[in-house]
Amino acid sequence: MKINSISLISLLSTLACVSVANADVMADFYLGGTAGAGGQTIFTDSKSKTDSAGTFGAIAGLDMPIFRFEAEYNYFTSADLDTNAGLINFYAKMPSTVIMPYVGAGIGMVFGGDATASVGGVKKDYSIKTSAAYQAMLGATIDVGTLPIKIDIEGRVLYAPNVYDIDATDIKPDMLQYNLRAKVRYIF
Repeated sequence: MKINSISLISLLSTLACVSVANADVMADFYLGGTAGAGGQTIFTDSKSKTDSAGTFGAIAGLDMPIFRFEAEYNYFTSADLDTNAGLINFYAKMPSTVIMPYVGAGIGMVFGGDATASVGGVKKDYSIKTSAAYQAMLGATIDVGTLPIKIDIEGRVLYAPNVYDIDATDIKPDMLQYNLRAKVRYIF
């Protein structure tokens, strides 16, 4: 058997180790939800506009002893922009007992929704186009003892370039979303 086949079988075996959460399991599958509040800045050429913003989302992931992988859906809302985002996240956890700090990064896409922008003193609505999105996270996980629930408290920054086009111009605003977020995960 070639080394590539052995590596593929090993990887698939590791990812398939999903069962009831206990100390002997290599990886735990989880589902959860998120809610957060913070700010959203839209950059248009040399100008920027900041509003308070909220975010809501759903997650599914795989939690291993040192790393965590996660697929995430988010809905962002502010006074001038509502949009959706789908991201794949990677986390590195610092070993600890009750409170476990972590750092993470994600990549994905912003899609759908609408924005309101003022051009020449006239407000107009624009459709959000599909755009790349990048994010960084810093937080801590709180283990809820005997329950199969974990709570994450994290700070997050998401950047998405060229989220919509302003008619008859070359202006393509960028979005910076930053928030404090609570995440509840149910471990299967």
